[in-house]
This record gives sequence, structure tokens and C-alpha cells, in this order.
Amino acid sequence: MPHGPLTLLLEFDDQVRRDQTQTALFLHRRDRRYALDCLANQQRPGIAGWLDHVQTRVPATSRPDHDSRLKPWRRLTLLLTPVGALLGMLTMLGLLFYDGNQQINVTVIIGFVALQLLLAVLTTGQALVGWRPWGKLLSSIPRGDDSKRSQIHPMLAQLQPQLAACTAHQMALAFAVAGWLTLIAMVVVQDLAFGWSTTLRTSADAYTGIVQGLAAPWANWLPSAVPSLTLVELTQFFRLSDAVGDNPARYGDWWPFVAMLWLTYAIVPRLLLLVFARLHLRFQARRLLRSHPGRQSLLHRFATPTLDTGSDLTDSGSAPAAPQQQELHALPAGDALVCWAGAGSEVTDIRTRLQQNAKVLVLQAGGTASLNEDQQTITQLAEHDRPAIILCRAWEPPTGELADFIRDTRQQGPANRVIALLPVGGETPLSPASDIQSAQWLRFVERQQDANLWVCALPAAPSAEARHG
Repeated sequence: MPHGPLTLLLEFDDQVRRDQTQTALFLHRRDRRYALDCLANQQRPGIAGWLDHVQTRVPATSRPDHDSRLKPWRRLTLLLTPVGALLGMLTMLGLLFYDGNQQINVTVIIGFVALQLLLAVLTTGQALVGWRPWGKLLSSIPRGDDSKRSQIHPMLAQLQPQLAACTAHQMALAFAVAGWLTLIAMVVVQDLAFGWSTTLRTSADAYTGIVQGLAAPWANWLPSAVPSLTLVELTQFFRLSDAVGDNPARYGDWWPFVAMLWLTYAIVPRLLLLVFARLHLRFQARRLLRSHPGRQSLLHRFATPTLDTGSDLTDSGSAPAAPQQQELHALPAGDALVCWAGAGSEVTDIRTRLQQNAKVLVLQAGGTASLNEDQQTITQLAEHDRPAIILCRAWEPPTGELADFIRDTRQQGPANRVIALLPVGGETPLSPASDIQSAQWLRFVERQQDANLWVCALPAAPSAEARHG
């Protein structure tokens, strides 16, 4: 099936997360088989074809609806486009308001068009640099609503500047087009009188140079839309003057210039920048896919032959063997306990349950915590030398965010300190992870290549005598 860059990125990231529950041997055999099939068919193995190959084993009803993750942006665009058109119509009606006593000031229209052009450039600029001044508006989901927060795909979060630029340009384009159509309609149904005025001491010659410079793009093929010096001299007005020129009919001769000015500097740039924003979104999606941590591993499995170890595991999609409990470490006594992504929030006395000293510092990180809050936790961990315990929910696959947190903790704290990962299968009451759940955490630790990063088993619950004695 066809894959767009954004959909391909979402599907690939999801498949990589699902593959974390499988063994390395199973993944290697499955992906190597796909690469050999491509070679036999004289095709080049690729991510899109690999996804089609893998997803044929997954029932259609159980596949994630990737389009649903883009629906909020599509709904936002569909909502803002008619809003932009309505605002454009009202704005043009305001700019062309004429009560018969004084001309419509062309200088105001020029200034407003310049403002539109500036906003268009700023919108594109913030997408190019990844700046999100509106980030809080798009992340206003309640902190405690895990079901809604889980719908925010991490890859989409990185593409928010580009998605927002596409939406903003489309709304602004609807604004500009509706304004231009309103201008044409007003020219037809009303006798508009244009003129120019400014507080600055500007002569008619200087103003003529300005407007003719703005009209340069269409001067050769539409000379009627280029104001002449005579028109500029005739239509200058002053606020406190009631004098009317000798030829009031000429006041309407400004409208071709105003129409072309709006078309050239408000509509055309927005249209071009909208096309650029969509191309930039596709480029960023491809860049994220190329730099995805799972891509290099996949390409390695494509190119590397598998070794027969005598295992009876086939490519049928069956789950690999679960790890043995003896592969898990005993939970060490630590100085600090980090509750990752809200894990352990429902446990009243988590220190006692984990058989830790009452002086153990309990910290929060990951999940809804901000980067600054994570950094504060890392700074506090750096002040301790004894093992640090990270409590995680076993059913939530380890993410790159957790890997970055562990790496930063290692860099800013004691290099040889033990960091103990404690995945739990339940919190009410606190229960150990299943063998299959522990498997993905053991593989996660193996990928980190850190001898002092352990996956630990949950200690047995203390007896009643130990709790009260």
C-alpha cells in the first residue's frame, strides 16, 4: 500500500516499538528473510516494503490507525480555514470603509499588506528553526489523562513546528483570497474613492516612486495598474481639509493597483510558502526516519546473514522464549528512587515496599515532567554515590527518552554508579513484571552496553512483623 513520508514514519516507529518485545534472533531471521525475498525478485529492500511484509502477519483490526493521529491537525485546519476567510472578508470591509467624506487611504492598505508579508516570513522562519512559541496551546492536555496523552505520538511532537506552519499558511491564504474577492466585489457594487495621506512629509514625487516600485512586478504587462504621478498628485488629501480635487472620478483609478498589490504581496507569497511548508514537513519526516535509532539496526539485519543456532524458532511470528528470572539482579540499597512517568504514584509507602531506607530520596522524571524538571532530578542524582533506582511500568516499552535520561545521569554523576531499573507489572498492589515484560527491559539494557545498568527483580513484600517490628 502507498506510504506518505509522515505515515511511513509513524508506522515504522510503531513497528520498532512492537519489536522490542521480540528476541534479536527472531527479528534477524524475519527481516533477513524479507531481504532475501527482495534479492530473489531483483528488488531493493526498503522500509515501506518491509512494513508491508511485516504487517501481513498482523490482523487489520489490530493495526493502529495512523490517520487518527493526524486528525486533530486536519480538524484544526478545516476549522481555521473558514475562520480565516471570514476574517479576511471583514478586514477588507474595514479597510475599504467609505462614508463619502474622505478617501480610502492607500497608505494604510500598503502597510497592512506589508504586515501580512512579514507574518508569512515569520511563520516560515519559526518552522525552519523549530521554534514553538505557541507550544503550550498545543500541549494543554490534562496531566492526569493518560488516555489522551498517549495519543500524542513522539514523532508528531517533533514535527509540531512544521505542522503548525502548514495550518497557519493555509488559514492566512484563505484570509488573503477572501479579502481579495471582497475587494473586487466592493469595486463592482460601490463607487470607491481612494487617496493617500501620511503624517510624514512626503512629496508626491517620492510617493510615486514608492508605489511604482511596488508595482514593478506587473508594470510591463499591466500598465493600467501602475499609478502615475498625475494620479498621485490629484488624490493626496489631508485630514483637516474638505477640499475635493478637480476630477473626483479619478479617485477610483487606484483600485487596479490595490488589487494587484494584494494579489502579488499577500496571496502569492502565502501560496508559495504553503507549498514550501508542506515540502518542508515531508523533508523533516524523511530526516527523522533516516535518523531513527531502529533504522540502522534494520538495515544491518537486511545485510547480515543469520547463523543457525539449532533453535526451533521459525519465522511464523511466534513469540520468543521469555527470560529466566535468574537473569534479573537483586534490587540494591540506593540513595535515590526515581518514579519514571508516574510509576509508583499509587503506592503509599513505596520505600517500605521496596525494602529501602526511609531516607531514600523519591524523585519524579519522564512522562508529563518537563525537560527542566528532568534536569533538576538529574542534578539531585549527581549528588549521590550509591545506586539509583528507576521504577518503571513494565507494560510501557522503554523509550529513547528513558535512554537519554540514563545517559545524562551517567554523564553528570558518578561514572561507575549502579543504576537499577525496576519494571513492575502492577501498582495496586505492587507486583513483579511478567517474564515477557522483563524480556524487553533486558534487551533494552543490552543495547545500552552499560555494565552498571541493571534490570532488577521486585523484592518480596515485607512481612507484617517486619513492617511493625
